[in-house]
Amino acid sequence: MTDRSIDARLRGSRRRGHEHREFALSTIAPIVLLSASGESGEFHPPSISEFFPSAIFFEGSLFEFNRIMLVRVIAAIVLIALFVVAARRAKLVPGRGQNIAEMGLDFVRVSIADEILGHNARRYLPMLTTIFFAILAFNITGVIPLLNIGSTALIGLPLLLAAWVYVVYLASGIQKFGLLGYLKTSLFPPGVPWFLYFLITPIEILQVFVFRPVTLALRLAANMIAGHLLLVLCFSATQFFFFEAAGALKAMGVVSLAAGFGFTLFEMLVAALQAYVFTLLAAVYISMSIEEEH
Repeated sequence: MTDRSIDARLRGSRRRGHEHREFALSTIAPIVLLSASGESGEFHPPSISEFFPSAIFFEGSLFEFNRIMLVRVIAAIVLIALFVVAARRAKLVPGRGQNIAEMGLDFVRVSIADEILGHNARRYLPMLTTIFFAILAFNITGVIPLLNIGSTALIGLPLLLAAWVYVVYLASGIQKFGLLGYLKTSLFPPGVPWFLYFLITPIEILQVFVFRPVTLALRLAANMIAGHLLLVLCFSATQFFFFEAAGALKAMGVVSLAAGFGFTLFEMLVAALQAYVFTLLAAVYISMSIEEEH
């Protein structure tokens, strides 16, 4: 399976997501501009500073701990606790909670690991399962009251996960083919006229060593940043219209509130979709590194 085939598989879902976001921004922007001119107050749209909250502990140090770090810790504890409880209460006839846990695990095993990696799936299944549920948990915090921010919206965590995938697929390829063998199979596709390697090999170098990990991290972070800003825009506009706007503009609060709830549901879908996309591409990159031919 190649990057081109996977891109074709995912292009439709990504396009729909981008269209929804563009529609939302084009719909909300005129509302914001109108409301900002109200006589009763001034609208303050969300900014990138949302992702750089004040420190809670150890401000200015290497171990600075802020609200996003706290959200990550909470999400990790809840995720681990859920699976520990489900495992300890496992029964021959599963209950509702056990059914949900098993459905999630089977989804990763069947729809991602087995489908992409085939007979190699079992070796990488723990990693893929961890990545999928970790990203899902860290993403979904963006729509949970009192947490209200996706933990993957700050680039550090997506970079860490992408680096994990990067190391694993390089190590797997080198382990199977040796260093020189892996470079040969990855950078010099068979069946290509020798003179085309001057064009293809530099592209393959960028793809294998730069584009794959970078795009994994950027795709995840960018989607969660956009989703968070969109939700904050909708609900802050709602607050402005209901409590500060003058006259007939107050009625626009109903529109922005409905948009906020609608995009909350959409953001839940994006949270799950991004977990799936990241895990799927991780499996694809591993598969490509251990295949005989690409």
